[in-house]
Amino acid sequence: MTDYTSHAPFAKKACDFLSLSPDPYHAVANITAKLDAGGYKQLRKREPFGGNVEPGGKYYFTVNRTTIVAFAVGGKYKSGNGFKIIGGHTDSPNLKVKPRSKRSASGCIQLGVECYGGGLWHTWFDRDLGISGRVLVRSKGEAGKEKIVQRFVKIDRPVARVSTLCIHLQTAEERKSFAVNKEEHLSPILGTQTMLEEGAKAQLEGTTSEGGEDEWLKGHEPLLLETIASELGIKVKDIADFELNMFDTQPAVLGGIKNEFLYSARLDNLATCFVSIESLVAHTDSDLFAEDEDISLVALFDHEEVGSESAQGAGSPVIVDAIRRITTALSDHPHGLDPDQYSCAVRKSFILSVDMAHAVHPNYAAKHEKNHGPKLNAGFVIKTNQNQRYGTNAIGGFIMREITRKADLIPVQEFVVRNDCGCGTTIGPIISSSTGIRTVDAGMPQLSMHSCREVMGIADLTHCFEMFKSFFEYFREIDDALEG
Repeated sequence: MTDYTSHAPFAKKACDFLSLSPDPYHAVANITAKLDAGGYKQLRKREPFGGNVEPGGKYYFTVNRTTIVAFAVGGKYKSGNGFKIIGGHTDSPNLKVKPRSKRSASGCIQLGVECYGGGLWHTWFDRDLGISGRVLVRSKGEAGKEKIVQRFVKIDRPVARVSTLCIHLQTAEERKSFAVNKEEHLSPILGTQTMLEEGAKAQLEGTTSEGGEDEWLKGHEPLLLETIASELGIKVKDIADFELNMFDTQPAVLGGIKNEFLYSARLDNLATCFVSIESLVAHTDSDLFAEDEDISLVALFDHEEVGSESAQGAGSPVIVDAIRRITTALSDHPHGLDPDQYSCAVRKSFILSVDMAHAVHPNYAAKHEKNHGPKLNAGFVIKTNQNQRYGTNAIGGFIMREITRKADLIPVQEFVVRNDCGCGTTIGPIISSSTGIRTVDAGMPQLSMHSCREVMGIADLTHCFEMFKSFFEYFREIDDALEG
């Protein structure tokens, strides 16, 4: 039997990241902390990159605090050279708190939530749920002027639960189907109405501003607001708005008979986020970085699970702007960006679009095409779809396989969906079509995708880490050998 102990330290590090990142806000905050510790400099999108970016430098910027772009300019970079890009996403299916969330029924105080993305919603029943996200807080700035600051909250204790209906009150047909009405059946219970009402009046006092009673605050359960305020050390009246979601409070753990699995929420796609940043930092900490002729870049987007069409999604101008602004800042052309140099940079670039892949489920093996069934702990997966649901073609597939050959990594696995089954998609085709950059779609194999709790093999974290590092190391050599 394979010994997985050598993979455990990296997997435990991933567990910490996953448990500390219940939403895109916390994920990006934890990534920026990693980059700050690694000597990366934060750039402000509202300020010019010119004069602030140079060969040998390491940088990052965020958008909406839920999307992040981190990049490092190789020590031997020359104007017009390319980008080695790893793309992923920070969001996962979950239950998001509605703008007016106050709700009650049958003596229980509930929370109005909206389903985000395509979750396996039946897996959210009977889980101990916490609340996390971004809170806009009123504070005093210079000269006593009001200032709105952004704070992140993470309530780790189980404050809510979506309970299933007992078997005795279900018909045989209901037990068989377990159909979920997303509006009626997924409202978490916060507590009992009589207990919460005792403190409601007192908590509502002081929630008015100079303009009168705050209608927005009135739309939320007072003790929910009090809990958030207590976590942040502020008053309820200082809460101006928030974006909150529910999360399973059970932390990420290693499991399986030999601890060969990682059990966690949000593996899709925070596992990719974790490995991509770890590999970028490892690359820039190595001696290879001083000899690098290109720009190594990791872009992690919000809103992939709902189509990527937002100001911070992969369908936004974020990646195109990043490439253009970085290329311009590093241009040796006397008048800034030379369009010809920019086109050269695009043609020399490559995107490794990484989202989790579907491993073969032993209880449902027939769901996979028989020659394209990735297995857990068996390596990185290339995803192909001729209808362009994935961006992989022969060139991209060859580059990834050649990287494994040169770096002496285990062979890649292949995934193609069955002809009688629909195929999901991800950011690869979106970014490729907006930038014109060659793209391959790939990922780490997992089970239970979009469940409240997912599973992957810990060895695949290591396989992915080695693949990403090798991509940064060998891509230029392999691409230069390709006939144009």
